[in-house]
Amino acid sequence: MKRTSFEGDACPIARALDVIGDWWSLLIIRDALLGRRRFGEFQKSLGLAKNILTARLRMLVDEKILATAPASDGSAYQEYVLTDKGRGLFPVIVALRQWTEAFDAHPEEIGTLLVDRETGRPVEKLALYSRDGRLLGPADTTLKARPPGKPKRRATA
Repeated sequence: MKRTSFEGDACPIARALDVIGDWWSLLIIRDALLGRRRFGEFQKSLGLAKNILTARLRMLVDEKILATAPASDGSAYQEYVLTDKGRGLFPVIVALRQWTEAFDAHPEEIGTLLVDRETGRPVEKLALYSRDGRLLGPADTTLKARPPGKPKRRATA
């Protein structure tokens, strides 16, 4: 069964899910943020069938979330490196992690903590602030139509 595409949908959340909405893609991105770069590293970490991993990596490269590069050790292999677009998913991955830490039925089973590399202290919970510094929650925001005009320029990898 073919999945419905949200490409061109007016909702930015639906459009993002069209690109990164399956769990394997997010876990590959997580692994890339942790420094994994080679097919074998992703395969070993995820235990994913090679054909599925190949398809997800190809899609992430096509979407310019990952790019391929010659292996850093000079071998004949290629590596997958995060682009700016891929690194832009870091707050999304952190938000998912923090949501799980707050609401999981068994948070004590989570084997790692996200810490500041420089201080070794746990990272503060992500928060959304207004331009004037107020902490915002769901009741403090709303949606309004984008004013007509030129569309924003797309960022490049």
